[in-house]
Amino acid sequence: QVQLVESGGGLVQAGGSLRLSCAASGRTFSTYAMGWFRQAPGKERDFVGSISGSGEKIYYADSVKGRFTISRDNAKNTVYLQMNSLKPEDTATYYCAARFLTVGVSPDWYDYWGQGTQVTVSS
Repeated sequence: QVQLVESGGGLVQAGGSLRLSCAASGRTFSTYAMGWFRQAPGKERDFVGSISGSGEKIYYADSVKGRFTISRDNAKNTVYLQMNSLKPEDTATYYCAARFLTVGVSPDWYDYWGQGTQVTVSS
């Protein structure tokens, strides 16, 4: 069982930055691929990015490439999402998720989810 807790969301102006964190419980964090997803009101949950357990494989949605960066610190059981050059269309609730071993891009592949953190970008 993995428990995930996101933090770092908030209100920011367009062009600004935020750094989200996702802290995981458990002693086998490095065996879990981690994903970030986001969901705006009335929309489906969309893939943002994912990172393998070792951090060697990283994937991004086209909409955030060059602006967002995923990283992880396995010693701290934490995965991060650095978001730069934020746009109003990035406004959503952001969720982190964990999947044993294999990194993926579909929310259906992930077994554990955090409660989400709200990111609001004003124009």
